[in-house]
Amino acid sequence: QVQLVESGGGSVQAGESLRLSCSTSRKTDTYYCMGWYRQAPGKEREGVAFLYPRGGTPDYAASVKGRFTISEDNSKRTVYLQLNSLQPNDTAVYYCAAEENVRKCLTWASGDFAFWGQGTQVTISS
Repeated sequence: QVQLVESGGGSVQAGESLRLSCSTSRKTDTYYCMGWYRQAPGKEREGVAFLYPRGGTPDYAASVKGRFTISEDNSKRTVYLQLNSLQPNDTAVYYCAAEENVRKCLTWASGDFAFWGQGTQVTISS
């Protein structure tokens, strides 16, 4: 049974940083892609950042490009999301997700991933 467990969320001031971690029960390169989604109160879930453990350039949502960085450590079975220059509209529950299917990875905006974590809250105050 695949498990994804997020950690690292919290409450910070605007302009500060956080690093989220996602630990998986499988090595990261057993997935075609891994990434992060977020859902703010009253809003639809949106894709944030995705990487391809077997090779490829990470993808980022336009709203976070240049501020967030996704990375992985296959030996630790962990994916990270570095969040810099945080703003109040980054407030959301952040979910780690993973997928083995190429097509589903390349259409990550649809959110049709097989494996999900429970989410971690990120709250940014102004």
